[in-house]
Amino acid sequence: ASFTVSLHKADNTTVMIKLRPGVLPSCQIRIKNGIRSELKIKPGENVTFTFTCRTPEKYFIMEIQKNIDCVSGPCPFGDVHLYPLGLPRLNRTYIWDVKASTKAGLELKFSTPWLRQIEPGETCPDSISYSISSCIDKATVNIGTFCRNGSVSRVKLLGGVVMSLHLPWHSPLTTSGFNIANRTSIKRLCIIESILKGESSVTLMSPNYPLGFPEDELMTWQFVIPSNMRASVFFHNYSLSNCERKEERVEYYIPGSPSNPEVFKLSDSQPANIAGTFNMSLQGCDQDAQNPGILRLLFQVVVQHPQVDENVTHLVDLSKEKNMTVTIHLEGWPSLIPLISEPICLICKDPRTCDRVLTLASGAVYRISFLCKDLSRLRITAEKGIGCMDIRWCQRKIYSLSVPKAITQLPIRLHKFIWKLLATDLINVEITSPSLKLQQHVPEQRCNTSYSYSIVSATPETELNVGVFCPGGSIEKIQMRNNITISLKTFGKGFINESIPQDLKMSFVPHIKDECIFTVSPNPKAKVYLQTPNWPYGLPPYVSISWFIIVPSKQTARLGFSKDRMGIACETGRAYVNIKEETLGAEEVVRREDELLPQPRNMHHNFWVNVSNCKPVDKTQLTLQFWVTFADKQIDLGIILAVVAGAGVLTAIGLTVCCVKKKKKKTQNPMVGVYNANVNTQMPGKKGKGLFGKGRQNNESHVYAVIDDAVVYGHLLKESNGSVTPEVDVYRPFDGPIGSLPPSPPPLSFRKDIKRSSNTEEEPPPLTDTDQDTYTFAHQKSGQSEGNGDANEKDKGDTSVPLLEDKGQDGLVE
Repeated sequence: ASFTVSLHKADNTTVMIKLRPGVLPSCQIRIKNGIRSELKIKPGENVTFTFTCRTPEKYFIMEIQKNIDCVSGPCPFGDVHLYPLGLPRLNRTYIWDVKASTKAGLELKFSTPWLRQIEPGETCPDSISYSISSCIDKATVNIGTFCRNGSVSRVKLLGGVVMSLHLPWHSPLTTSGFNIANRTSIKRLCIIESILKGESSVTLMSPNYPLGFPEDELMTWQFVIPSNMRASVFFHNYSLSNCERKEERVEYYIPGSPSNPEVFKLSDSQPANIAGTFNMSLQGCDQDAQNPGILRLLFQVVVQHPQVDENVTHLVDLSKEKNMTVTIHLEGWPSLIPLISEPICLICKDPRTCDRVLTLASGAVYRISFLCKDLSRLRITAEKGIGCMDIRWCQRKIYSLSVPKAITQLPIRLHKFIWKLLATDLINVEITSPSLKLQQHVPEQRCNTSYSYSIVSATPETELNVGVFCPGGSIEKIQMRNNITISLKTFGKGFINESIPQDLKMSFVPHIKDECIFTVSPNPKAKVYLQTPNWPYGLPPYVSISWFIIVPSKQTARLGFSKDRMGIACETGRAYVNIKEETLGAEEVVRREDELLPQPRNMHHNFWVNVSNCKPVDKTQLTLQFWVTFADKQIDLGIILAVVAGAGVLTAIGLTVCCVKKKKKKTQNPMVGVYNANVNTQMPGKKGKGLFGKGRQNNESHVYAVIDDAVVYGHLLKESNGSVTPEVDVYRPFDGPIGSLPPSPPPLSFRKDIKRSSNTEEEPPPLTDTDQDTYTFAHQKSGQSEGNGDANEKDKGDTSVPLLEDKGQDGLVE
């Protein structure tokens, strides 16, 4: 096809056709005088040309620049047309360079559907975009890049304007979409008007974003909002320059405000719930010449209907709380999409201070309200710190780890409550749940409650995830070293009702050697699964964990492991599993990482299970799980027969003794010491006389019916202090206090004779002289720290409105 471009000299327009950057010159321009790779048509010229290919849009682009002088002559007010006509279908850019005095600003007015500002690098859906720049003296400031279909209706600029319209080759657009409305003096860089109708939002940026707002400049955005709507301002991204004089700030002019202008820092929470039209201005400062920094701002204005319950306030009393913060936020925070595309939930601590996130600190009372149609989208995250610096002041104090009523009474779902327990070295943390007790969340025994506790123990070197626990289990107590973080997380809406009997308690205790000690008191009818912390990643090297299992007096516990071996090989040290009953003379079962774990075995008394890790040779860490069940104690048949037989023997012996005694009484002479009146104890012919009037034979002091055994053997009783000690040792059950620490492994000299339980399938090989690794049960590797303390924790009609400025002759208010 042949194209003819005729430019009038008075139009001051130039057309330039050139190759697209990076494209090979596979297509050229043919004119009367020959073939060219580019073509420039100046004002007053008439040129006819063709292309040497059928798809020139793939190879060429076109720029049409029109210079407009508003300084020496009158400005061509009104619509700006796309000139000239009959251009080839190429990607093209129209540029209008308007020269104007700095004393007379220019106003560009856009026809509907108006414009929407975009960030640098962002593209428009229809590939049609506008770029607006302001020219002051020799400096050019990029006001912004815009797409169609937005809320920006007018832009007023100081000095000259460079306006660019970028159209794709296939665009059907035939009008520029804007006009030069008037010329009035302004005292700032620019004014941007944005008209918002109904529930909507607009995102805007400061000029030159993100490179930096010009030094010591002032600009204004005017937002036209229907009087029956409410607007809120949110700063999403900003930075500050280094000021030598003045201060960077944001000023608001809000009709009806008693303190116009209202001044805010960029770091402040910006005004919200604004009724009707308002202006917002950004003021720069004099920057440090050596290190100026960058002032930039990206913000959003959200418009929505006033909420029915916006005047309903909720009391949040945190006056008696210490070291606690309460954050109310949208679901998904802090991983929120930066920009808002729809009406949102706002939390207000006063009618004009609202935001998507509101943080309340302890020690104060708040009255908050919500601008939100659906409160179910809001969540609460709270954090409380509890600390102990001196065990003398903390040891006897018990802290309740329960959610305060100030939180549970709000009509918002609690997402998470975090307790950070901080303490110095040699002070550890003990967690108890006396009535509910805790259940460890394991694959075989999952928690199905509306909330759970995640417990993490941490030092600067390592972090140990103790596990996830929920109420209604068997764990009465957990003792831990280091700093502890306990996170209560809710699931579903049942937390408020289920959490009423919360009984999780915490106290600070003296130092413990193990990393963690669990005290477990299972239900006699339950099967309890327990597993090592840091599941499924495994215990860190050289960490020792203990469980103390309480066995009811009339029950027998059965202990079993979920796998046959520990499944690791040690590079340094040895890994052990120790099992020992809490009773005198109980054997201690010890297994190393290269041995089979014990088969299921019966435990008749309270017992300890200890797992001590080594440093494995590879990334595989030690993970163990075991289970405990209970059954009523069974009386052994052999014991019953032995008791019956023993009773029978004793009965027979008793009957025999009785029979012998009766027979002796009938056939034998009287026993020694029994008086016999028939025996004459006097010499013949002589009468016994003494010092007393009555002799021994008369006062009967020497007469005995039977001589008692105690009299016969009295000297022996005196030697034994009145009690007879049998020569054969008699078994006595242990009735002393139960130990509070796990048993230590046998000493090195005893290791060759370690007792094994009778139900193990093989005897361990004897230890050699080179097998001299010390046990790690309840001990740490040399040089390792023994622990740290834990952590105490818009409408129909004409929308044109006056702008904030001095009134110009053409009607736009400054």
